Amino acid sequence: MNKILVLGGTGFVGRHLCERLVQRNGGGGGLIRVPSRRPARAKHIQMLPTVELVQADVHDPAQLRRLVAGCDAVINLVAILHGRAADFERVHVALPRQLAQVCAEQGVRRLLHVSALGVGEGAPSHYLRSKTEGEAVLRAQSGLDLTVLRPSVIFGAEDRFLNLFAALQRVFPVLPLAGARARFQPVWVGDVAQALVHALDRPDSIGQTYECAGPQVYTLAELVRLAGELSGHPRPIVPLPEVLGWLQALVFECLPGEPLMSRDNIASMRVPNVASGRLPGLQALGIAPVDLPSVAAGYLGGREPRSRYLQYRAFARRG
Repeated sequence: MNKILVLGGTGFVGRHLCERLVQRNGGGGGLIRVPSRRPARAKHIQMLPTVELVQADVHDPAQLRRLVAGCDAVINLVAILHGRAADFERVHVALPRQLAQVCAEQGVRRLLHVSALGVGEGAPSHYLRSKTEGEAVLRAQSGLDLTVLRPSVIFGAEDRFLNLFAALQRVFPVLPLAGARARFQPVWVGDVAQALVHALDRPDSIGQTYECAGPQVYTLAELVRLAGELSGHPRPIVPLPEVLGWLQALVFECLPGEPLMSRDNIASMRVPNVASGRLPGLQALGIAPVDLPSVAAGYLGGREPRSRYLQYRAFARRG
């Protein structure tokens, strides 16, 4: 597996994955191909040795075919959290379907796909339903050596989750919170990236689905409270009834830019975002998951470079 295509390689998880793949290659040999519609915004990837940054639209079948050609493996990280039903269909279903077909045409068997915890028939949100269907279309394609990872919410120094809630508590004296009792099992971005690298090199991961979750389960209110405490600006949290939460999300959706929260997000939170225990986890890939406080204390508490900038950028929703 020396020539690897990483779809979504310029994103939060993708940047960490590319770094781990470079380490896997020893800084030389092999090739990591990363497409981007805006390569100028991905210079942090371009600086890595053995990484080939290619300007391309992965949703265009002809361009996707050229990207896949000659590769030994493909890793798909492309996902969205907000949008209309058609947007989720395009990103989470149509792209995996097209990718599976192109891989079959080009003779590329090895495919790793990042899905999400909470998928399943009858899921309550467009996000989870489309993720469920995306997994199904990949499994329906014969000849693929498929591995699926289902992470919980992913945290790390550049996340738009804990950084966002920390930034909000720097600004507002009280934090009204929809979905306060929703349950999550946050997983560190470094563990997810390393899990992908390990799965890539392990034939026994073919055909498997792994639940990627950290060692602790939190409610959303507990995570928000922890973000405030670690950043030094704890605020009172006011849980909102679901009706008010939907109204709050509707207001966010009407604002310019990416919403802080959407009605689809609230629907997703009806399903616990925690490992079921019925599928193998990170430990099966040789990874002992890192606990959230030990990592988040560094970047939320300002002990890592750029941590305050990242918090304000998350609040501004600039990504």
